[in-house]
Amino acid sequence: MLILSIALQSLRNRRATVLLTVFAIAVSVTLVLGVEKVRTEAKASFANTISGTDLIVGARSGATQLLLYSVFRIGNATNNISWRSYREIAERPEVAWTIPLSLGDSHRGFRVLGTNHDYFRHYRYGGKQELSFRSGAQFDDLFDAVIGADVAETLDYDVGDSIVIAHGLGSASFTEHDDKPFRVSGILAKTGTPVDRTVHVSLEAIEAIHIDWRGGARVPGMQVSAEQVREMTLRPRAITAFLIGLDSRLSAFAVQRYVNQYRSEPLLAILPGVALQELWDLMRTAEAALAAISVFVVVTGLLGMLTMLLASLNERRREMAILRSVGARPFHVFALFVTEAVVLAAAGALLGLAMLYGSLQIAQPIVNTHFGLFLSIAPPTLRDLAVLGVVIGAGALTGAIPAFQAYRRSLSDGMMLRT
Repeated sequence: MLILSIALQSLRNRRATVLLTVFAIAVSVTLVLGVEKVRTEAKASFANTISGTDLIVGARSGATQLLLYSVFRIGNATNNISWRSYREIAERPEVAWTIPLSLGDSHRGFRVLGTNHDYFRHYRYGGKQELSFRSGAQFDDLFDAVIGADVAETLDYDVGDSIVIAHGLGSASFTEHDDKPFRVSGILAKTGTPVDRTVHVSLEAIEAIHIDWRGGARVPGMQVSAEQVREMTLRPRAITAFLIGLDSRLSAFAVQRYVNQYRSEPLLAILPGVALQELWDLMRTAEAALAAISVFVVVTGLLGMLTMLLASLNERRREMAILRSVGARPFHVFALFVTEAVVLAAAGALLGLAMLYGSLQIAQPIVNTHFGLFLSIAPPTLRDLAVLGVVIGAGALTGAIPAFQAYRRSLSDGMMLRT
């Protein structure tokens, strides 16, 4: 305890350089823990997006691409699936339920998804949690829309508000379906998944707004009003993808093989878990690069501490000599420097942890809105505590270098210095 008290007093006398060193270590610790937090939360967010779905079917492309655009609303499909093919696969005896998905339109930067009531009945996320409504209900009228929690919060929408869907993607569009506005019929509860950033409408509504469009533009001279389209028999001609739930998971590979060998058109069926693992494999190199950068940042912070301790050696030669003259042994001098290093590393680690949680409080709504990643604010994990322990241990080892040099200083060398 005496050595700790002397170390704290010594650090207090050099508070300016000490504070800068602690801050440098804290920034490096914040970066290390922040990278790990984003990595784990990204994996958890992706894994929790879909649950209970046995197969995802889309046009033949890549498994990762199909997973990204059908579940995470990232990217676009290479082709559509004909309604006839969808119905033929959906009616197979092994299939318990299906959820058709039609993508391609947007509303002020948010994806529009055409589907049916099976979406609200069978879609699961997280630990097989059902979708629930914060207010309102499912779409009932042809021009009803159900919006996710983030859409409602970002655009300040409520049940009954009117919205206009734009053709294509992007936050700004000059090709809007403004002649057929929608009414918000319901707002879904927060899920922490891409559902929160999606506008849901019926498949019939998707057909209705494109009834007088061809090739991404209005047909010249053709104008079908909302009232006229209500009188028409609307049936989807094609969809983007669909989700499948099976009566038994044992039949998953048989149905997958049937879809992949489907003769009417080239289709691809994927297992969500397998496709997600392929996605992590693609990201492994980026994860390793981020981890390496984080380690180098921590090393830089510790080198700064080492530089400060080494630079102070000459200034503290008389201090060490006085300690030796009052009975301190060389081991005590060594322990003093190591203790100072541990105190600096521990203070930097704790400050870094505090800065991480402060940053999470500020960044959580921003990251969720712009990147669709929900960063949970939870107590430090065992891995986080292990990282802090490694930083403090590395600080002790780093402090051993100037401690060993101080250990070798002789009493006479310190007493000969002039004041």
